[in-house]
This record gives sequence, C-alpha cells and structure tokens, in this order.
Amino acid sequence: MTHQHTPHHGGSGRRPGRDHGGHQEHSDGGQAEILELDAEVLAEHLASIVAWLPLKSEPRRIVDLGCGTGAGTFALLERFPDAHVTAVDTSAGHLRLLREKACARGVEGRVRTVRADLDADHWPDLGTPDLVWASASMHHLADPGRALRSVRELLAPGGLFAVVELAGFPRFLPAHAPENRPGLEERAHAATDGFHAEHVPHRGADWGPPLTAAGFTVEDERTVTVNIEGERSEAIGRYAYGSLQRIRGVAAPALSPEDLAALDELLDTGGPNSLLRREDLAVRTERTVWAARA
Repeated sequence: MTHQHTPHHGGSGRRPGRDHGGHQEHSDGGQAEILELDAEVLAEHLASIVAWLPLKSEPRRIVDLGCGTGAGTFALLERFPDAHVTAVDTSAGHLRLLREKACARGVEGRVRTVRADLDADHWPDLGTPDLVWASASMHHLADPGRALRSVRELLAPGGLFAVVELAGFPRFLPAHAPENRPGLEERAHAATDGFHAEHVPHRGADWGPPLTAAGFTVEDERTVTVNIEGERSEAIGRYAYGSLQRIRGVAAPALSPEDLAALDELLDTGGPNSLLRREDLAVRTERTVWAARA
C-alpha cells in the first residue's frame, strides 16, 4: 500500500496514519515510485471502480483519505469534471508530488492537499463531502473503527463512503518460476505473514462488519479480479522489481539461503535472470470495494 514496516500497498497505497517506522521522509521517494507504477499499471481497473460507484448524483466535494501520490484523486477528478477533491495524507513528499502533478495537468484549482494523521483524535476541517474515497489506506490505521466513525460524521447527508482494498500483495511470476526455485514468490509472501499479522492486522479484512458497526449501511460490494499480462511491459517489470524488492526486506530472515539467492538473482538488474528481462510477468490480484452510506 513507504511502508518500510510492510511491503503491502494498493492502487494508492500509503501510510495514511502515523509513521510507525519513524522514518517516513526517508522512505517517501521509494514508495512514491511504487505508487506511480501502481497507478500506471492499474489505471483501467481503478477507473472501472470509480465508474461503478452507486452514486445518487455527481459529487461536487470529494475527500481522498490516504491519497498517496494521487492515483485516486486524479481518477475521481477525471470521472467527475465539476468536482473538487481534498487529498489527505501524512506524507509531505507524496502531497508535494500530487500538487506538482495537479499543476502539470491544469487541475490545481480543483485540488486541495491536507497533511494529517488519520489515527489522531481530531481531524482537520475537511469540509462536508458528498463522497469519501479510501483506497488501500484503512488497513494501515491503528484504530480503523474510530476513523470510520469520523468519516460518518464528515459525510454530507446521503453521501457515499467508498472503501477499496487489495486482497493481498500482487503476484507477478508464474508458479513455475524462477526455473531454479519454482514457487519462490509464494514462499517469499508466506515468509512475511507473521510480520503482517503483527504490524498490519487489518490487511485483507472484510470491511462490511466494521462499516456497519460504525453506523453505515453497506449498499453494495464488488470484487474485481486483476490479471494483466505483462508481455514485455517495462512498467510491469519495474512494478514487479520494486514490489519484490520490498518483499525481500521483510522476508529475507525467514527464507532459505537458496531462496534468498534466487530472489537476489531476480533483483539483480544487470544479471541474466533479472526480473526486468523476463517476458512472462503479469499482475495478479483482487480489489474489493465497499460502498456505504450513513
């Protein structure tokens, strides 16, 4: 969803709450690159989710919670040409990049950025939005129930809250790869399970019950299967490289020496077995969206 404490990210994944690792600015640059690739590779799927939202009318005021570098923000601006978006994130670097992109696209007048910790007791004034969008951000919060209640109080009457989450970290390699260590990617993911259970316990959650407990009615839920064949896609190669590089940082202590060596071969950009040279990469994951009203 950068997350030095967890390699998971989403379409606009980022740490929207407190910086548990204590080194957010140091990690902003690396995460920003992943978020940009995520936005590029998954743009079509993100647009389809925005188009699916069961809105009663076109929203004019939108809040993007945990906006990252703006994948959701710009998808929403494109879909709703009369809307203004308040983009909220804890990362000053991500918000700076988002503003630069808004200027480059000529929509700076329709975007307001707010730096805020969504785990704080009190949020800044975010207006009274018709739509609140939270993509790959809720699961990073220490107390998501409190945040959900804050959203309920924030929304305009009849407003919609859209929670979008990835089922898990995307997979990129075929099951038989790499040739010298088949199934390496799944073992690397399994090696991070304990870490995620401790640091990101809400990852992969069913957000229906927490939304109901916070006073929402879930009007609709949809799971989108993502399966993008990479062929020789440079973006997917770089996306896979950056993603598995982050996985390595968490999984390394639990991997066998043979698996770690094979993973390092994949991450050796100049080597013959580099991920960037492979022609069989794909992006495989699932996204679920919950659409709820107070």
